[in-house]
Amino acid sequence: MRGSSTFTIGRGTFLGLGSFEFMTFMRRGVFYTFMIYYLYDLLGKVTIVAMLGTFTMVASTLGQNFLWGRISDRYRLRTQLIVVGEITAGTAYILVFLLHKGLRDAGIDAAAGMAIILGLSVLEFFWSMSDVGWAALVTDLTTPEMRGRFIGTINFISSVGRMTGVVTSGFLYENGLGFRQGTIFYVVTVMLFAGAAIMWLASRTLKPTAHLTLSGESEIKDKSLLKTSDVAVNVNSENSRGFKWFLVALTIVVLGATSINQVFLLFLKLSDGLNATDEQVSLVVTAWTLGGMAASVLSGRLADKIGRAKTILMGLLLATATLLLYGFVPNVGLMTLIYGINGMSFMTLQTAGFALAGDIIPEHKRGRLLSRYNAVMALGWGPAGLLIGGPIADIQTGVIGISRHTAYNNTFIASSILIIIGAIVFLAKVKEPT
Repeated sequence: MRGSSTFTIGRGTFLGLGSFEFMTFMRRGVFYTFMIYYLYDLLGKVTIVAMLGTFTMVASTLGQNFLWGRISDRYRLRTQLIVVGEITAGTAYILVFLLHKGLRDAGIDAAAGMAIILGLSVLEFFWSMSDVGWAALVTDLTTPEMRGRFIGTINFISSVGRMTGVVTSGFLYENGLGFRQGTIFYVVTVMLFAGAAIMWLASRTLKPTAHLTLSGESEIKDKSLLKTSDVAVNVNSENSRGFKWFLVALTIVVLGATSINQVFLLFLKLSDGLNATDEQVSLVVTAWTLGGMAASVLSGRLADKIGRAKTILMGLLLATATLLLYGFVPNVGLMTLIYGINGMSFMTLQTAGFALAGDIIPEHKRGRLLSRYNAVMALGWGPAGLLIGGPIADIQTGVIGISRHTAYNNTFIASSILIIIGAIVFLAKVKEPT
C-alpha cells in the first residue's frame, strides 16, 4: 500500500475554485459565441468552420491521453497543470491574433481563417493540461455522497460566467470588428492570466489529508487487507467495463446533441426563418445558459438522491424533445424558451455524467480516464458538426438543392435520432456502482 492525498475544502478554497470556473466560462462565452459567424465570413462553409472545434478537440485529446493525464497520475499534479496551461494559452492567443491579422491585412481571408483554426489547435495541445488538472482535482476533492451537489454548484457558477461572457460578446463583436482589431483576443488573454493567478492562490489553501489507497505495488501482509484488496480489484474491474460502455453511450449522445451547434446558430439568422439580429442571438444563447444554471444545482442534488442514471435519462429525454421542436418554432420568443430547456438537458447530462464518471474511475487512474471522458465531451467542439451536422446540412442545400430552412430542420431530426440510440445503449449496458 502507499500513501496518497486528497484535500479538504475550506471556504477560501471553494471561493477560489468558483472564481476560476466563472472566469473560464466567461472567457468561453466572450470568445466562441460569435466566432462561428466570423469564421463563416472568412471561409464560407459550415463544414470548414466546424474544423475549428474538430482540430482543437483532436489536439486536446492527444495531449490529455498521451501526455498530461499520465503526468497527472504519476506525479500527482493538479493545480500545477492548471496554472501552466492557463499561462501558456494566454500567451498563445496573442500570437494567433497577430498571425491572423497579418494575413487579413494582406487580403488573404481564407488563410486568416485557417490561421485561427490551426493556431488554436496547436495551442489546445498544451492548454489541455489545464483540463486534466481541473477534472482530477475536482474528483479528488469530492466523495460519492456529495459529488453531485458539489459539481452542480460549480456548474451553476460556470453557467453564470458563460452567460456573462455571452452578453459581453454581443457588445464586443460589432459585426466582426472585435476579432479583426483584436479586442476580443486581448480581453480573453487578460482573463486567462487572471484565472492562472486565482488558481495559484487557491492551491495555497488546499490542505492535504493523508489516506491509503490500494495500488497493488507492495506486499499486503494483513489477511483482512488482502480480502479488501481482492474486493477492490473486482470492483475496479467491473467499474472499468462499465466506464467503457458509459463512454460508448456518451459518445453517441454527445455526437447527436452537439452536431447541430453550428447549424443552429446559422438557423437563427435565416431570412426565411426567425431572421434574428445579433442581440436576439445573444438572448437565445443566454436562455440556454440560464436553463443550464437552473438545472445544474437541481440535477446535482437529484444525482445524489435518486441516482446518476435516472438523472441522465431525464436529461436525454429533454434533449430529444427540444431538438424535434426547433424547426417549427414561429418566433424568437418561443425559441428562447425551448433553447433554455435544451440548456437544462445538457447541464443535467454534464453534471450527472461527471459525477458518474468520478464514481466509476479508480483513484490511481483519474488523470488518464478523465482524459478520455473529457475527450468524449469535447466531441461537441466541432467533430460532431464536421462529421454529422455540417455534411448533412451542406449535402441537402448544395447537392439536393432544398432550402436551408428545411435542410437545417432535417439535421435537427437526425440529431435527435442519435440521442435516442445513445440512450438505448446507456440503458442496456451502464450500471451505477453500488
